[in-house]
Amino acid sequence: MSQVMDFDALRRAMADNHEQPEGPARNARAEQLLVEAEKLNIPPAVIEALGHQLKVYNYSSEKDRMFVPFARLLRMWDERPEDFDEYETHSLHWVFKWMSAGMLGQPHIPLAAMEKWLGEMEHRYRLAGHSERAVRSAEFSVAAHIGDLARAERAYTAWLAADRDDMADCHACELHDQGWWQAHKGEDETALQLWRPVLEGEYACAHEPHAVLASSLLPLLRLGRLDEARAHHLRGFRLVRAMESMRGSYADHVEFCALTGNEARGLELLAERPAYFTDSGEPRSKLDFLAVVALVMGRLTELGLADRAVPGPAGREWTARELAVHAREEALALAARFDVRNGTSYVSERTRERMDRRPLLDRLPLGVRVTARPAPVAPRATVVEEPSRRGLPALLAEARRLSDALHPDAMDAWAAVARAAGDRELDPRDRADLADHEAMSRGPEGAEFFERAAVLYEAAGDPGEALAARARAAFVRALTGRSDEALETVTGLREQVLARYGEGGTGVRQTASVLVGRARILMHRLHEDGGSAPAAEEAVRELLAFAEPHTAELRLASRAAEARAMLGELALHAGDAEAGAELLARAAEEYVAAGLTWFAVEHEVRLARIARQLGDLETAHRAARAALEHGQGHLEPVGQAQLHLQLAEVLAAAERFPEAAEHALQAAHWADEAGEGPALGAWARHQLGGLLLQQGRFAEAAEVLESALPDLTAETHGDGAIVQTLWWLGDCQTRLGEHREAAERWLRAAEIARHWPEQRDHAMLAHLAADALGDADLPSEADRAYARAGDLWRELGNARGLVRSLRARAWLAVSGTEDAAGPAVARELMAEAARECASAATAAEDADARDRLIVELGQTHCQFGELVARSAGDGAGEDGPRTALEEALVQLTEAIAVFGSLGAGGLDLRTGAELAAARLEADLGRPDAASARARAVLAAYAAYEDDADYGDDADCADYGDHADCASTDGDAQTARARRAEAERLLELLGAHQEG
Repeated sequence: MSQVMDFDALRRAMADNHEQPEGPARNARAEQLLVEAEKLNIPPAVIEALGHQLKVYNYSSEKDRMFVPFARLLRMWDERPEDFDEYETHSLHWVFKWMSAGMLGQPHIPLAAMEKWLGEMEHRYRLAGHSERAVRSAEFSVAAHIGDLARAERAYTAWLAADRDDMADCHACELHDQGWWQAHKGEDETALQLWRPVLEGEYACAHEPHAVLASSLLPLLRLGRLDEARAHHLRGFRLVRAMESMRGSYADHVEFCALTGNEARGLELLAERPAYFTDSGEPRSKLDFLAVVALVMGRLTELGLADRAVPGPAGREWTARELAVHAREEALALAARFDVRNGTSYVSERTRERMDRRPLLDRLPLGVRVTARPAPVAPRATVVEEPSRRGLPALLAEARRLSDALHPDAMDAWAAVARAAGDRELDPRDRADLADHEAMSRGPEGAEFFERAAVLYEAAGDPGEALAARARAAFVRALTGRSDEALETVTGLREQVLARYGEGGTGVRQTASVLVGRARILMHRLHEDGGSAPAAEEAVRELLAFAEPHTAELRLASRAAEARAMLGELALHAGDAEAGAELLARAAEEYVAAGLTWFAVEHEVRLARIARQLGDLETAHRAARAALEHGQGHLEPVGQAQLHLQLAEVLAAAERFPEAAEHALQAAHWADEAGEGPALGAWARHQLGGLLLQQGRFAEAAEVLESALPDLTAETHGDGAIVQTLWWLGDCQTRLGEHREAAERWLRAAEIARHWPEQRDHAMLAHLAADALGDADLPSEADRAYARAGDLWRELGNARGLVRSLRARAWLAVSGTEDAAGPAVARELMAEAARECASAATAAEDADARDRLIVELGQTHCQFGELVARSAGDGAGEDGPRTALEEALVQLTEAIAVFGSLGAGGLDLRTGAELAAARLEADLGRPDAASARARAVLAAYAAYEDDADYGDDADCADYGDHADCASTDGDAQTARARRAEAERLLELLGAHQEG
């Protein structure tokens, strides 16, 4: 700084610095500003600069630097208290509490010094006339920290009993500490009840609900309230992520990951804050952090990932094993320093307890993306034991039992038989069955193995099963592009098996196997090679007619159900969706009735999709849920993900958003388990974020959507998904007050949509970005974005969008600008908006569209009047304000006429404008005219009863530009409000006239 600041400039600089992110840069700037304050040689300037320095130190990782500026402030107070104004006097006493907490966190400060400080604090508070509430709160903190639980309970009781005054911590902070104590004692329900007003937004401050959300995680997990725990993690971590001073709360979130099977996310959180490993300004929060690091690394070591590379202190590379040892040693050494100071072993005991905590559940899906799972996915459990534990005869018996039951684990059972058999000679029938199942496991390469099985079946004396094996070989050939050959083969096999069956040379089961092979081949040709639908239907009906009389046998029941499903597919192929859905539903029911629920899944999935296309959401929901239920224990992770996602989409279409979100969450989880996170998982997260947004869970939605974005690609998901995700994310961030970030999202989405043939989304996104830029106090950027949006609305012929962009630009021109031309520019923009709207209304061919534009025109005149009235002091000379009010009244009068043209439909809008005009008449010194307008409002509602339903329902949804001057509620409540306002105005005017 080249020149000395004046006091006002110093204050502005401190205010600017206060708004900067927490951290060393802000602290360094505060130190520079103290130097500038000292140059002024004005004690209040130094006092304010020291207070500013204290604040930024307290909200940073350098809390240990608070004590010097505070000691200086206290000395200045003792020497010249008259230099402190009321605010600085209050601040000085307030900071006593920070010193108490700060001393607790510094193990080099003796316990005796802290006790002495408590006495000093109590003495000074008593002299200043303050309640002892803050003193008892500080005493509680000291006692709880050192493990003197009896004293802590006494201080806690005294704290709550003392009167709240302006030295007490804010409600949010007090409730946090009170809930922490209850949770510490194991009273989790009581803790959460105490925290409820903070969690619901009744009380808040700079660090709340941030800390409460973090502290609530462990109690919620212990109580099994997992949905809330997940929500608090996503919402709370978003709040603490950028706050350097909240290392302790950050550690709570990492701990939550370690206790819920989310070690991979825990690693990502640790990687985001490398400085937390070494920052030494607040040893107490460093201890919390190191204990949690040791916990995470211990979990990874238990999972067999001790040699995995992990984030750790800078200067070297770390494995999980190495960091586990390092963090544990560092944490215990630091805890020992506190215990030496405190004369107890309490801190070390608590630290060991935290480092050794056991997971509270195997895995809690969070819905957010992680770069990699820390542990391999456990393979699906099967009912088959390893060969080493059972003899070959037992394994054969189990394999036959599972085969007869058509169980999905039959393949694993026969594989176990093969491993156990080795080179041993088997019975011919056993060898045939083994070869048959090996062929099934070979997929496209199975044809030759089926032929080998056929030879073995013939050798075993079962020619019918040999024909069935050859039919299976033919179907494999059809699947590999040899459908003509397959059809020719299976046609011959059909003739042979039917002849044998007629002679009693084979059974129903073998014959049905050949018939199903022929039906499958013909269905495959129909779908893949343009085969004949009548031929396929003939084969399917032959199969059904043959199998249906024998459905008491499980395999024949399966064949009949499969034939029914094929008929459903044929109906769909013919364009009869209703008949197809009915047949698929019946096929699934037959599988379930036979106990073959796993075969029903495919058809239930298909049914759900068709029913949704038909608009039958209830059937779609029922079918998708049945598929999920019947697939449990049999579906691979990717199948689980797809089913959950389908169910989420069905529920979302029915506007059952909470249930839909739960299934989208599960879809994301299973997609990650399947290694499909970047594709299917990203789509599930996209859906989940939108569903959370629908429920108003903006912070959770933002976390999920942000985690989806890196994996969404135009090639895999389409650029529409990317735009929608950015759009939703902007919606979330603007609701969270992150306006600049929201603008960035919408501008990025607009850039993608710029290339689309239909430009409405482009225009909407540009307009939304302009709104956000305005809210972010970036008026120049906002004006350019509104101008761009206006151009797009004009090109689209969307007059309402154009008018609203012009109005928004008008308000920007007069808001927070020192440009003398601003009011004139604003008037011209409002006038242009009115012209565009009037012209569009005149040209509108549709009556509803015309009425909407008339409403927009009236709103424009209302806003024009409001804008002019607000700038009443900008006119030249003594008549300037009056001239502006007259001009505003002209606009409101025009609005009244415009709304009046709508008849009864514009009643509420017209009376709102009439009351605004009455207030202007009063400001202009025309009580009679003002009274006349107020009476006109009363008269307008005289014909309506209070419970009448009237008024317009015009679509007055805004794109975010300035507030409209009239309500469009159109109900009895609006009528009562209008009447009450008119009567109040008449009373005021009467009192004024009498005076």
